[in-house]
This record gives sequence, structure tokens and C-alpha cells, in this order.
Amino acid sequence: MDNAWIIRGGALLDPTDGDRGVGDLYIADGRIVADPPAQARTIDASGLTVMPGLIDLHVHFREPGHEGAETIASGSHAAARGGFTTVVTMPNTRPAVDSPEQVAFALRQAASAGAVELLPSACITRERRGNALADLPALAAAGAAAFTDDGSTVSDDDLMQRAMQQAATLDLPVMDHALDPILAGKGVLHDGEAAQRLGLLGIPSAAEDRIVARDIELAAATGCAMHIQHVSSGASAHMISAAAARGLPVTGEATPHHLALSDADILSDDGNFKMNPPLRTPEDREALIDAVLSGGLSILATDHAPHLAALKAKGIRQAPFGVVGLETALGVTYQLLVVERGMSPQAWLQRWTTGPAALLGRPAPSLTPGARADLALVDLQTDWQVDPDAFVSLSRNTPFTNHRCRGRTVLTIFAGKITWSDVDSTPRL
Repeated sequence: MDNAWIIRGGALLDPTDGDRGVGDLYIADGRIVADPPAQARTIDASGLTVMPGLIDLHVHFREPGHEGAETIASGSHAAARGGFTTVVTMPNTRPAVDSPEQVAFALRQAASAGAVELLPSACITRERRGNALADLPALAAAGAAAFTDDGSTVSDDDLMQRAMQQAATLDLPVMDHALDPILAGKGVLHDGEAAQRLGLLGIPSAAEDRIVARDIELAAATGCAMHIQHVSSGASAHMISAAAARGLPVTGEATPHHLALSDADILSDDGNFKMNPPLRTPEDREALIDAVLSGGLSILATDHAPHLAALKAKGIRQAPFGVVGLETALGVTYQLLVVERGMSPQAWLQRWTTGPAALLGRPAPSLTPGARADLALVDLQTDWQVDPDAFVSLSRNTPFTNHRCRGRTVLTIFAGKITWSDVDSTPRL
């Protein structure tokens, strides 16, 4: 039988049922099944944790327009190496994803790569210019999973409210790059000690906080699911947590780099530490960690943003914003949240699976029979060190070079098909 597997002797970790202990898992015809299938091949999972594949709500695959930095195929395979089986792509390509044709293009390219399920987000406004709404119903009909102008903020409050009213009727979330462009100005780092030391313009936390407060008000007024992307400010994290506690349809995501780093880690003019929003203070970082641990921020996402090495080598002032994250996210967040901060592995896994699935209106990933066989087999016991030269991504722009982690993907299965296998795992098959 094609794609029939017995995964033998792994520690089963389910975000809905918790730790099931050591056991076997069976796959047939792309789904998890209750009984061992006939003519199945065996995967030795001893010493590994078997869990649903991760979902990344926030990735930039640069095709079309900047294929030298990343293509849909290369990004999909990088995601598989990182233990991801579903990704949501951002629409700030060239041309932008503001037409059904561009949505269809992304879906075709992803299907050809066959490594992950790709869910395209589409623009809120035409060409992401913030002036006129894109045709949201047509984009939804073409397969858009969410709406965002990521990389830009819809600063017109009335236009954003109209977008959210339409998105609510379409039952799709709006995801916002919450950064007031006037307050942010031409800043390149957080408006703090590192920017002052390096003589660079800063971006105040207020630029994020003002838009987050507005978006929460609009979510209350429209009933639209509002998701705040790459939260960096402690004040914003508190506002999002409070809104969620009030029952408003508001969620927020934390990235590995905003959780693991702060502007205190920027020791030199290194373009790999330039991201938007910027790394903020150690106090902001602690507030983000607390919000993730408490569930006030219920989602982790990478904001995987590849760039050519030559551009990142220009230094913080001139380099483009963004860092890659798909191949380091599992290890960085498991090390920080579980090993160092005592978060339960199940809660950590929920931030990467059930949290994003709920926002997207999809079934909760699980290991129960009938679920699609999207799985990651991971080593959660062995420490490892980030080596950008080993990345599958076409780009290497990471602030985590030589960072020590625990948690590494050994095997990824998407719809019953192996899409990533570490060379050391070959004898397991």
C-alpha cells in the first residue's frame, strides 16, 4: 500500500490529548488509522517524540519577484526541515497577491513542490498601497486563507474597518502588521540604547501600541477575527491578552527572535539583527515570554523573511528588514520556553498547532485516527548548534548563528509522505 507506515516506539505527544506515552502510530492513504495497515513499512521512532506537524502562520516565500532569496519550492522544503507541514504565506511579493490569479499561482507552485500545505494570505488593499480595498470576496473564492498587507500597515481607520466588515462576512481573519508608519518614521532599530550607541534612528514602541489598540477596537466593533502579527511590545502583549480575556476575537503571535533576543543583544552593526518590528528591550522580551506562557499570546510564528546575503551585509542602516526562521524555530522556542522556562511540552506544541489552526478555522491537529498524517518526529533530548550553512532555505540571514538549542526535526511527514529526513535517520526507515 502506498504511504502505509507503522511508526514504532515513539513518545506520542498530542496537543489535544497530551502525552500518550510510548507507542505506535499507523498511517494509510495519507491519514492516521487505528490498526496496522497491510504491507506497511516501519519507521523506528525510538528515542523520538512523534507529534503533529507544526503550522506557521507567517512566512515570506519571495516568489514571484525575488526568487534569488527564496522560492515557493525552497521555502516549502525549508519548512519541512523545520517540522512544519502547513504554512501561511504573506502577499508582499512582486506582483502582490491582490488578485485571484496570484492566489492560484501560489497554490500551483506549492502543489508542485509537494512538501507542505501552503495557504496563501491575500492583500487587504490593492498592491498593498493602503488606498483602496482589494476584491476580498474574489480572493477568498480563489483560496485565500486570510487578509493582510504585511510589511505595511493599513493606517486609514475607516478603510481597515470596511475590510474587517467584509472579512467577517467571509469568515476569514484579518492579520495586521501593526506599526504606525508616521510614528515609526525611518527608524531601523528600537528607539533605545542600541540605536543610540550605533547612531541609528529608532522606532518607538508607541508605533506598535497605537495600531494594536485601534485594531482591538475594530475587532470589537466588527466581530472580525483580528490577529496581530509579530508582537514586539510588552504593552501590546498586555492589550492583546486583556482583549482575549474579554472574549474579543483578538489573537497575537510571538516570533522566536522577539522571544529569545532583545536590543541588548545587538552588539555591532550587523544587518542580521534588523527586523520589523525591531527587537525591543529586555523588559519587553520578558513580557512577551510571560504572555506566551500564560496563553495571552496563543500563537507562535516565524515571520520567515529571507534576503540575499549581499543586502544583509550592508549593515543595519541599509539592510532590508527580516530574518529567516523556519529551520531554527522549533529548537529556539523549545529551548527557551520548555527547557529554560518550564512550559509543558503540550502547551508549547499548542502554540505551534492548535492556536494557529483555530484562527484559520481548521480542525485541531492531533494524532487521532482520521486526522491527516501531518507529523514531525523530533529529538527533544539532544542539544545542537545553529549552522546557517546547513539551511535548506536559499537565504542565511539569521541572528541565531551558533545559538545552542534543544529540539531538532528528524523526520517530517506530510499527508503520509516523507518530506524531510535527516541523514542520521536513514537507518530508521
